[in-house]
Amino acid sequence: MTSGISRCARVLAVAVGTGVLVPLVAAATPAAAATPAVTCTSAKAALATKLKKDITAALATRKGTVALGFHDRSTDTTCTLRAGTAYDSASVVKVTVLATLLWDAKKTGRYLTDRENTLAKAMITKSDNAATSTLWKQLGMTKIKGFLAAAGMTQTKPGADGYWGLTQITVTDEQKLLKLITGKNAVLSDNSRAYILKLMSQVVSSQRWGTPYGVPAGVTVAVKNGWLQRSTNGWRVHSIGAFKGGGHDYTMTVLTHGNSTMNYGIATIQAVAKVIHRDLAAS
Repeated sequence: MTSGISRCARVLAVAVGTGVLVPLVAAATPAAAATPAVTCTSAKAALATKLKKDITAALATRKGTVALGFHDRSTDTTCTLRAGTAYDSASVVKVTVLATLLWDAKKTGRYLTDRENTLAKAMITKSDNAATSTLWKQLGMTKIKGFLAAAGMTQTKPGADGYWGLTQITVTDEQKLLKLITGKNAVLSDNSRAYILKLMSQVVSSQRWGTPYGVPAGVTVAVKNGWLQRSTNGWRVHSIGAFKGGGHDYTMTVLTHGNSTMNYGIATIQAVAKVIHRDLAAS
């Protein structure tokens, strides 16, 4: 995991070490109000009740600010917490970058080049920052915003001046993205969706923490994580995942900040993921 941290640390060094961007890019801070509650709905009422109880319990002793999105197509089950709260994306935005690349290629009727395939694989499977910066620059803001509009990801605000890791994301939009990747739609072709899921299933072992934690045997896993430390709100640690098998087809997004360490954020995400996988498998 050390190598993964160093990769994300480069974004931090650029974004924070210069002392330039931090005053200009305001970190999202939740309003001082009553702590929002987890909400769950399901075609199986008992499942919704159990998920709400267990997710709430998993987060009861955790510090930091956590946002959650979960949806299972098979039981029409949805759980949310702080769905509209904005977070610095860190590396989870890399899935959006790849989706934009494929969306744009589809529009122009072309396949990805060998170079683009190489960059895409490094970006997703190893969370390579240099590859991401290359593709981000190649696409440009017009195409990135074009994809976000086509995807209905209206709450996502791309990072300015090449700082893709400071893109503002929400659970609502990440769940929209995962829905596009995992279900037939007019925005991404079937081949594009399969390609994204393939790369997300090939993420290196040191970066397969987070939402896959506690996944039952026989369930396929596609994941992308992000981690970034800044001078405000501590560590941002995020995980998005898509899972299929055992009679279920579900997606999960957990976004966190205000973590004292990267590992603390990982533990929070995994506490949530564990109970969701368990409750779903038992339903």
